Formats: sequence, structure tokens, C-alpha cells
Amino acid sequence: MLPADKKYEEYAYVLDFMPRGKSAAIKGREGPMVQAIGEDRLTLLELLAMENQEFEIGEKVKIGKEGREKIVSVLGKLTFEEMSSEAKASLPAVVESLVKENEKRYVAAFNDLQPLTPRLHGLELIPGIGKTFMKEIIEMREKQPFESFDDIQKRVGLREPAKMIAKRIGEELAGDSRVSIFVKK
Repeated sequence: MLPADKKYEEYAYVLDFMPRGKSAAIKGREGPMVQAIGEDRLTLLELLAMENQEFEIGEKVKIGKEGREKIVSVLGKLTFEEMSSEAKASLPAVVESLVKENEKRYVAAFNDLQPLTPRLHGLELIPGIGKTFMKEIIEMREKQPFESFDDIQKRVGLREPAKMIAKRIGEELAGDSRVSIFVKK
């Protein structure tokens, strides 16, 4: 699902902004801090913002090597536990919009996920998908691959697939799952 050679995020989505924050990643570092989630690898990140910038929760910011407009540097990765309560609270909605903005990639999961063990299919790790939906999804994708979340909704009757995937990503980020299907460790 991901370009294997890319180690760094190009974009991140803002989860929390602290105009006068203390870094969780670098001891003693202070300044305008942004907690964010990377677009491609879904990494929880701490960013040092430029002075006198404002950030909206869910805003997409450039953090790649070139072309940064509001971010000075990526200070490091955060664990779920290190995130502010505001960042944790905004995570579900921000992840859902990230999933919708990258629809093709996440629809591909419905087309590509395979059995993990003889008794457990990768699709069953997505909240709301049990054996019945899993069989229906496999049957439908064999006839024709899914093209969009709407397509999945219409052909399988699955309500709000983007929300289901966002919920799964949240579980993986929080460390509530042994198997990771979306978040790169």
C-alpha cells in the first residue's frame, strides 16, 4: 500500500497546537508545538512550528524536506500516551478526514486484505466487519474491485466504511491491537 522507499512523511494533519509548548520528544525544548499525524505512515509526530502561526485542528501541513511554510522541523515521533488530551480527542475526526482524503488507498484495503490465519481474515479486524460482511465483501470484490466508499456502501451495505477504517486506525495508534493493518510500526 505504501511506497517502500519513503521513510519520511511529506504531510501531516494537525491534532493539537500549543503556542507555548514543551517538547515531549526533546527534553528542554520549548516553543510553538504541533502534535500531528503523518499522512502516509500514520505516524504520531511532534512538530516545531514557526513563530506567530495559527493552526486549525485537522489542517494539512507540509512537513517534507522542502516547501515547508508553517513548520520549522519535525522534532520526533510521539507515542499515543505522550499525546495531549486535546490531540487524543481530535484524533478520531482528523483520522476520518485523512481516510476520506486518501480514499483510493483505503478502498484498496477492502480489495486487497487477505486471511491472516485460517480462522481470521484481515477484513475482520475492521470494526463492524464480522464473518457475514467479510464473505460478502470478498464475493463482491471478486466480481469487480471496489472503486469508492460509496461503492462499498451500495454493494455490501456497509455503513460509513471510512469511519470504520478511522476507528481501526485509532485502535492501532492507541496500541489496542496486536496486528497492525494500517499503521506502520
